[in-house]
Amino acid sequence: MSNVKLAVIYYSSTGTNYQLAKWAESGGKAAGAEVKVLKAPELAPQEAIDSNPAWKAHVEETKDVPEATLDDLEWADAIIFSVPTRFGNMPAQMKQFIDTTGGLWFNGKLANKAVSAMSSASNAHGGQEATILALYNTMHHWGSIIASPGYTDPVQFASGGNPYGVSVTVGQDGNMQEDVEESAKYQAKRTVQVAEWIKKGNQ
Repeated sequence: MSNVKLAVIYYSSTGTNYQLAKWAESGGKAAGAEVKVLKAPELAPQEAIDSNPAWKAHVEETKDVPEATLDDLEWADAIIFSVPTRFGNMPAQMKQFIDTTGGLWFNGKLANKAVSAMSSASNAHGGQEATILALYNTMHHWGSIIASPGYTDPVQFASGGNPYGVSVTVGQDGNMQEDVEESAKYQAKRTVQVAEWIKKGNQ
């Protein structure tokens, strides 16, 4: 049905946003898209990673996940970002990657791509929505089409009802507090669908 190319680009220190990215991958594939799961390059020094056992374990677990490149952005028709919140903003690792996209932006290579975002924080009002909206600020500059889930499917209400993108609270035990698997899959499906509309409109 679909020939949409979807890049799911995440940053995760202990695994939450990697899991969201994997659910988005599943939803994108179910919608017929060709999907790549890619991580933002790590900037933290090794000693910082080594000081946190969960962080160190996750870095080791995902060592074979490819790092996102500018070529991946150009390849994609649709992009989903998944990031934890850092004081209501995206992590430096994702910001650093996005800040390298000036050449693509200047040449119009990021315009008209369907984009969407997901986020997490360690408490229920810890900046998830602000993080997603901050990321969307860049997407407006790119000229991308933001494919937020809104309330276009009842699954949104079952997972906390964030219209900007899936968000989840992670407890001190490292476990997600809300069940967002189906909403993450739906958000990917919707993003792929919007990308299909854009592609058809450009033919």
